[in-house]
Amino acid sequence: MVEESAPELFSAAGDAAPGAAAPRQTPRHQQLIVTIYGLYGRANGGILPVSVLISMLDDLGVESSGVRSSVSRLKRRGVLESVKQGGVAAYRLAPKLEDVFQEGDRRIFSPRRATAADRWLLIAFSVPESQRHLRHQLRSTLTRMGFGSVTPGLWIAPGNTYEEIRHQLERAGLTEYVEFFAAEHLTGGQVRDKVSQWWDLPALEELYTEFVERFAPVLERWESPEAPQPGPDADRAAFVDYVQLLTQWRRLPYLDPGLPEEFLPAGWHGLTAERIFAELHRLLSGPARQHAERLLGPAAARS
Repeated sequence: MVEESAPELFSAAGDAAPGAAAPRQTPRHQQLIVTIYGLYGRANGGILPVSVLISMLDDLGVESSGVRSSVSRLKRRGVLESVKQGGVAAYRLAPKLEDVFQEGDRRIFSPRRATAADRWLLIAFSVPESQRHLRHQLRSTLTRMGFGSVTPGLWIAPGNTYEEIRHQLERAGLTEYVEFFAAEHLTGGQVRDKVSQWWDLPALEELYTEFVERFAPVLERWESPEAPQPGPDADRAAFVDYVQLLTQWRRLPYLDPGLPEEFLPAGWHGLTAERIFAELHRLLSGPARQHAERLLGPAAARS
């Protein structure tokens, strides 16, 4: 059974290879299920009855057969467990993943962007040749956490990422190969030019552009006079948009470590995407939860 990390669990629609943007596609059913458990299952003791899970995915256009096959894959990954709730078949989020979801909450819902005056976090690592697989694991973990590469053995991110990455590497048993440094950039030249060398900003910009193109019209629709009026139908519509929003958004705060605005290209779509996400979260999270609670209500009564 593979131990899930937050960036692996919250990646949407399949990860891009390091340094490359992910292809545009609809999020996989497994990723929608992970979003639903993160948003609504944890408030229900980590448990969702099968009937409720099928109803929620049906709202998102997923047939029951697709739900069952995706749940089976998540069980094999150790993300979900089969349980009974009041004699009703249900699935529970693996308890060991609660701290992973809490970490995801911080990264996704509490965005932080460093300033030009902040120090950098440098990570240097050395792995024996006999354990090359750990070298690959380290590089993959650092890439998924949004680190840039100064040299093959020296990686960089804003200094405020230290506690989070240290926790990730401790969970993976990799800290013995790593040294952490807090640093200032003293070399002459523009840091902005260096940042464009250390990170693949065009690949990240492509992901942000895709997000903006998809969800800017959604925000416009919910802010317009023609927006659905409060009620069950509007709550269901909010649920559909909100789950899709979270599923596409949640990988971006990992790939983007929160670089200072001063070091980003002009017209950076990441700032627009952050605003769109924040506004849609404000508008949709409440009605979406009301819809989820309506679906959970009958199941809770039966249990």
